[in-house]
Amino acid sequence: MTIFFTMLMMGLILGFVGAGGSGFIIALLVTLFHIPVHTALGTSIAAMVFTMLSGSISHMREKNTVFSVGLAVGLFGAIGAYSGSFAARLIPEDKLVWFTAMMLFLSGILIWARTRVTISSRPLLTSIRSPHFWLMAAISGLITGGMSGVFGIGSTPFIQLALMILFHMPMRLAVGTTMLVIMPIALFGGFGYFQAGYIDWSLLLQVVAGTMIGSYIGAKFTARAPKALLRFAMIGTPIIGSIIMMLR
Repeated sequence: MTIFFTMLMMGLILGFVGAGGSGFIIALLVTLFHIPVHTALGTSIAAMVFTMLSGSISHMREKNTVFSVGLAVGLFGAIGAYSGSFAARLIPEDKLVWFTAMMLFLSGILIWARTRVTISSRPLLTSIRSPHFWLMAAISGLITGGMSGVFGIGSTPFIQLALMILFHMPMRLAVGTTMLVIMPIALFGGFGYFQAGYIDWSLLLQVVAGTMIGSYIGAKFTARAPKALLRFAMIGTPIIGSIIMMLR
């Protein structure tokens, strides 16, 4: 029950910021509950499938999602995530903890840097008939999906950055669309870890139950929150997760 209630609180935060939260979940599982890092990676990225499903439904109802972009980027992200899960098996456990922590910290810094700049007023790039649309989807999906597969993180800030820069999305739409992007990434990345035997099914059930409930509720507050608070949550979530992992 301790894991369940911890994940419930995590779900509230992750639904609010539009994050998969795999990196933060990994930090908690490894540091507080002493789960082996490869198992924590595999279990947490698999749990994101269900968390993102719950959060995405909520965000779509709140009109925070650009469906065409989410599906296109997620399609390429799934390819990158499945490939990256094989690379993760070759990285020793102690090094993988530090690599994941550093990627989380970097993601928070990048979000901070990008959200200091006013988002372009250029029209959204959403036309599936445009070759440029598919090129941007391939670049952003393969890179962020590969990062998810290797490091077990949802790479939420990187996806949000790609959506804001390459598809010209305002922050609110980037938050909601990111959840849709992460679903196929988590599905195929989790399948790769499942093939390697790194998923703990009992642990997965507890993580999923807590984060799904929390994520659905948290997503209700994204559109209503002040922009400054949303920005602070987007930046702070990965940085706090990285610090927890470094202090283990």
